[in-house]
Amino acid sequence: MTLVMAVALMIIGLIVVHRHCPATGVAFSKDRRDIHRLKNRTSLPQPSDFDVSITLSSVLQPGEDSNRWSTSRAAKLDGYVTAVAKAGVELANCYSPCRRDTHIDVALRADAPAREHIVLEITPRMEEWARVQGLDWSASTLKQKLTGHWCSFEGWLFFDLNHAAESENTAPQRQGNWRASAWEIHPITKIEVLR
Repeated sequence: MTLVMAVALMIIGLIVVHRHCPATGVAFSKDRRDIHRLKNRTSLPQPSDFDVSITLSSVLQPGEDSNRWSTSRAAKLDGYVTAVAKAGVELANCYSPCRRDTHIDVALRADAPAREHIVLEITPRMEEWARVQGLDWSASTLKQKLTGHWCSFEGWLFFDLNHAAESENTAPQRQGNWRASAWEIHPITKIEVLR
């Protein structure tokens, strides 16, 4: 009977978390809760929030960049979309397989190697916001509409420390690097296809 009760409570817990994942996600420390809050922001950046010195070229500049910008600022980046895909499950989204970010890889040219890509992310919260605005920001739609096109993205800056060891700027020439920098726009708040 105890096992049945434990399984039932676990299922109920998963349903509640799936439908009501807090902005802090699942976190056991204040630092982790703060990181999840940054990833899960829903406020739209105002004109005064943008750091206009940030461009895709400046993010791609080599060198240790962990302190180059601030997570309290927003940016606008223009570039070629080289890939769009759903990310894995993560604690920021309550480890729910139904609540996953969408990764958008952007580069200065369509055939750029992964080490020259920047990763931008749409969170489940912003995908829901877009849906309310009449926009389809699902991974499948964005993959079809954006891949191979020069696009403009706006949103909040975020330094993803979890990927610093896989980024060319913070782990130079490491085999297996799949991005240029751990800096991201995360979450994306605006998308526009330019050409």
